[in-house]
Amino acid sequence: MSLSIRDVLLLPRLQAMRLRAGQAGEHQTVRWPYVAENESIAEWVLGGELVFVTGINQPRDETNLRQLVREAHERRCAGLVILTGPRYIRHIPDSVLADANALGVPLIEQPYALPMIEVTEAIGSALVQAQLLGSSRQQLIEQLLDGNLADTTVLAHRADRLAIDLRQPRQVLVLQLAGTAAMFRSFAPEMAETLLQSFRQEVLSQLSRSLATLGQPLPVISQAEQWIALLPAGEADALARHRASVEQLLHTLNEGDTPLRVFAGLSATCPQPTELPRGLGQARQALMAAQSFPERLGLCCFEELGVLELLVAIRDRSLLDRFLHTTLGPLLQHDLGHHAVLTQTLEAWTQVNGNLVAAAQRLGVHRNTLNYRMQQIQTLTGLDLNDAQHRLNIAIALMIWRLSTHNHSTRNPA
Repeated sequence: MSLSIRDVLLLPRLQAMRLRAGQAGEHQTVRWPYVAENESIAEWVLGGELVFVTGINQPRDETNLRQLVREAHERRCAGLVILTGPRYIRHIPDSVLADANALGVPLIEQPYALPMIEVTEAIGSALVQAQLLGSSRQQLIEQLLDGNLADTTVLAHRADRLAIDLRQPRQVLVLQLAGTAAMFRSFAPEMAETLLQSFRQEVLSQLSRSLATLGQPLPVISQAEQWIALLPAGEADALARHRASVEQLLHTLNEGDTPLRVFAGLSATCPQPTELPRGLGQARQALMAAQSFPERLGLCCFEELGVLELLVAIRDRSLLDRFLHTTLGPLLQHDLGHHAVLTQTLEAWTQVNGNLVAAAQRLGVHRNTLNYRMQQIQTLTGLDLNDAQHRLNIAIALMIWRLSTHNHSTRNPA
C-alpha cells in the first residue's frame, strides 16, 4: 500500500501542514522525504520524493522557489514542502503558488514551529506501515492472479483484514513498457538509467492516480516491465469508464519525447476472484494486439479482439506461419529489401475496406502510386482482390504478420 500526499496531510501529528497549491496531485505517491540543501534539486532526486525546502542553508528567494517548483515537476517529485516563519522564508509568493497549480505540483506549507524531526519521523513510520500492509495486500493479489487460492474461509478472512473486497467484479489491466533498448541507444548509460527509473515512477504515480479516481483502488503488481492492476467493474458503465481512463493515462505517459512508450490490455469482466487468472491471460492477449496493431493507439480490450483471440490462442506457431506464407509469401519476400512498403500498402487498403482514395490518403501517396502498388501486389501474390474469400485470407494473414512482427521485435529489439 502506498502513501500519498493526502495521506501525509492526514497523519495525526501533522495537522499544522497545509496544502496551498497543486491539489490535483494530492494522490501522488510519496517514496521518501528529502531535505533540499542545494540551490537546485534536479541532480539529487529520481522521482517520488517529498522535497522539504527550509531556507536555512541556502537562501530561497521568489526566483529560486519558482525554479524548485519547475524542477519538482520535471523530475516527477511527489510534492514540495516549504517551511515558513519569521527567520528564513517569511511567506510563499503568489507566483510560486500559481506555478504549482499550473504544473500540478502539490505545494505544502509547514510552519517552522513544527519540528522537522517530528515530520520526518511521522512520515517514515507511515511509510514503513504502508509498505508492510501493501506487501501483504500485494501477496494476496498475486495469489489470486496466479490461481493459488487458499481455503475459502482463510481467503475471506485475509481479504477482510486487508480491506480487499472479493465480492466486487474486477477487470484486469496490464501495462507494458517498451523502448528501453532504444533509450539506452539514445542516451549515455547513466542518463538513460536515470530517465528510465524516473519514467517508471511516473507510470506508477499516474496509474495510482487513475485507480484512485475509479474507486476502491487495490495494489499495483509490478512484474519486470509490466504493471498489473485490478479495476472495479461492478457498475453498468464501468468498462466504458475504464477504457476512457486508460486512454487518458496512455496519452499522458506517451506524450514525452523519450523513446519510452506504454501499451495497455484490458480483460473482460471477472465476476469471481477465481476468474482473475483467466482475466490476466485475456489482458495479456489484448496487450499483444495493442502492441502489434498501430491503429489501436496503444490500447486493446479483450472483447474487441474478434478473430485475433483465436490467432493468439494457437500455440503451434508453425500453423500461422504456414498460412501467412501461403497467402502472402511472395509479397513478404519482395518486401525484405523494400521496408515492407507493399505489405503496409495492402494493410492500409484492407483497413479502409478497399477504398483506394482513403488508402492513398492514409499512406500519404498519390492515387496513381497506390494503383501501381496494388497491381504489383496482385502480380506477386496471384490473389484476386475482388474475391471475398481472398480478401478474408489477406486480412487474417496481415493480422498474423503484425503479430509475428511484434514477437520478433520483442525477442530481438532493433
